Amino acid sequence: MLDTIKIKIQYILPKHLISRLVGKLAAAEAGFITQWFIKLFIKQYQVDMQEAQAPEASSYKSFNAFFTRALKPELRPICAEEHALIHPVDGAISQLGDIQDDRIFQAKGHDYSLSALLGGKDELAAPFVGGQFATIYLSPKDYHRIHMPVTGTLTDMLYVPGELFSVNPLTAANVPGLFARNERVVALFDTDYGKMAMVLVGATIVASIETVWAGTITPPTGKRVNHWQYPTSGLQAITLEKGQEMGRFKLGSTVVATFAPGMLEFEDIAAGDPTRLGQKFADLNSKK
Repeated sequence: MLDTIKIKIQYILPKHLISRLVGKLAAAEAGFITQWFIKLFIKQYQVDMQEAQAPEASSYKSFNAFFTRALKPELRPICAEEHALIHPVDGAISQLGDIQDDRIFQAKGHDYSLSALLGGKDELAAPFVGGQFATIYLSPKDYHRIHMPVTGTLTDMLYVPGELFSVNPLTAANVPGLFARNERVVALFDTDYGKMAMVLVGATIVASIETVWAGTITPPTGKRVNHWQYPTSGLQAITLEKGQEMGRFKLGSTVVATFAPGMLEFEDIAAGDPTRLGQKFADLNSKK
């Protein structure tokens, strides 16, 4: 009964308004108030600050600065195997597996459209039909920068407007089409192994989604899909190496990654298993 009430409340809350107000508060440099809230958050969510490059709460002038804190790089070594796909974030596997035609599995009783996830553009979804996907949930205590699971050259970025439902396991199990329903930023890459999409999904009180090449994508929000295309050769091409940061969340959310058919074979990992940035996630099938 309580879970049902929690879900129904999400349908009626002014989620965008709440999220943008929280975003302003999170960006504020409010001195001792900011420090008090950061310390409360660390205690409440048992954040391991010894992993942070700056382990003292007093090092952060805003909550956003704390939330997007850098980690000590030696704690997340990048798997050096040539044909290894790595975990792009710290988090937990929500789901992973095969893309069945145009459908991606969300939770028991729920799936959603690959095309809808990628902004309703069938031509962008086509390379992933019959491929694989992985959905990774970032909890509040996790590191919130997203890194490249394999070296890739950016071809497209989309801002897709939508709702801002929570993306925790309860909501994923109860809100149909959650990840293709929420606001999101889609980045598509060419790799030596095939096409890859990294979808950064917004959620309630997610104050901002950023990429390293374009900065803050949202907010502000909009009512239409925005689509940017990028050159894949020459001096203006944007190529990011395996393990390099590609984006970040200001407050937590979910990443959905999709891969072309035959591109990889996942390690022995299942829904609910933790992920750690840099560790091997899958074997990539070389085209060479």
